[in-house]
Amino acid sequence: MSNNYKSYESPFCTRYASEEMQYIFSADKKFTTWRKLWVALARAEMKLGLPVTEAQVKQLEEHINDIDYAAAEARERITRHDVMAHVFTYGQACPDAAGIIHLGATSCYVGDNTDVIIMRDALKIVRRKLINVMNNLAKFAEEYKSLPCLAYTHLQPAQLTTVGKRATLWLNELLMDFEDLEYRMSTLKLLGSKGTTGTQASFMELFEGDTDKIKQLEKMIAEEMGFDAVVPVSGQTYSRKMDSQVLSVLSGIAQTASKFSNDMRLLQSFKEMEEPREKKQIGSSAMAYKRNPMRCERITSLSRYVMIDVLNPAFTAGTQWFERTLDDSANKRISVAEAFLGVDAILNIMMNVTDGLVVYPEMIRRRVMAELPFMASENIMMDAVKKGGNRQELHDRIMDYSMIAGEQVKVYGKDNNLCELIEKDPMFMVTKEELEAVLKPENYTGRSSQQVEEFLAEYIRPILEANKDILGENFEMKN
Repeated sequence: MSNNYKSYESPFCTRYASEEMQYIFSADKKFTTWRKLWVALARAEMKLGLPVTEAQVKQLEEHINDIDYAAAEARERITRHDVMAHVFTYGQACPDAAGIIHLGATSCYVGDNTDVIIMRDALKIVRRKLINVMNNLAKFAEEYKSLPCLAYTHLQPAQLTTVGKRATLWLNELLMDFEDLEYRMSTLKLLGSKGTTGTQASFMELFEGDTDKIKQLEKMIAEEMGFDAVVPVSGQTYSRKMDSQVLSVLSGIAQTASKFSNDMRLLQSFKEMEEPREKKQIGSSAMAYKRNPMRCERITSLSRYVMIDVLNPAFTAGTQWFERTLDDSANKRISVAEAFLGVDAILNIMMNVTDGLVVYPEMIRRRVMAELPFMASENIMMDAVKKGGNRQELHDRIMDYSMIAGEQVKVYGKDNNLCELIEKDPMFMVTKEELEAVLKPENYTGRSSQQVEEFLAEYIRPILEANKDILGENFEMKN
């Protein structure tokens, strides 16, 4: 952390995002990528017959990383143009190649192509961390696939599920995010070399109207930068819908993370599950006994930011005029970077939390057994019908007893006595032993355990097996 306390520092840099992701959006990454693009352009132009020499390309390659930032900043103060300032500075370092740097290109050749490259590289980090969160939850779901717990609708106890089955709900949303991420990464395209309004007029001049060479130029640049293709048509910039589409993927991850973290916060309130906790972690400055879900609260908080941030590129895409306007620039350089930094932080915390989830089976069972008599009433009623009872009369009696039992719990704070009322009523023809046999939580979880096994086998493990070389990453919380 900087010692300069008199200027603003982004919390993404000082508290949340990893250094790895921060570097992707650093000035050094940006401007060295500009130089790599100028090298790719010069090399392609040389191979296609323009007056660019091997020695000039070699000199450009030798000076990709030694950027004189002070000189570039000084030049930009004069020119008021960041690209031309860096063209000049690069030319100072490469005097033999100064005349061919940026030949035929417009500013968006380096600016937009770099933005696409940066998003691709950032998505690779997101992908790796997302898969590791999925791996953690897959192991958790497998371990607890058969442990019965209360399931809820409207946040009211409904029927039973299992702890592992609930984890597959979180995991399934991560799977949806992963599929969106894979698709978006597979369809990312460079802008290419399109010229001032996207017509490639400058390259038509340079190549004397040779359309095949102009198309080949873009293909060669794309291949050197690791892409299969460039966008088929554009104005001066790539469509700003690309930023919106990428951030929609990040927003999706944030939505999933928010759902997970909110569920965990509720479960921690129920004392059924907890996020991991350091031995010396302080929950409250005033209440030493408290165990606050601080990590999941941070996930919720950061997720909210990312979900809102996705509106920025959406509005930007919708307000570009004709071939381009510059009202995109200031907004996109903030919104795109911070969405990635936010998701990076979210996934870091999720890796930490999902790697050490704490489960309290006895508390879970206690809460199950408090509600199970209500859930078992249908089975008890049907057994009585098989013994000759009248279904409608039995139904009405159970409804009356349920009201009484509910009153005992909610009004008087007593235990659920529904089974006691049923046992004493000869209409139900049931013994205490028979009731106890009915009140087994494992009988009310349906196919939960099998669903976990099937889901992991069919959808999750193939992804984990295909990416086994990147599994095992973890994250240690420092603040």
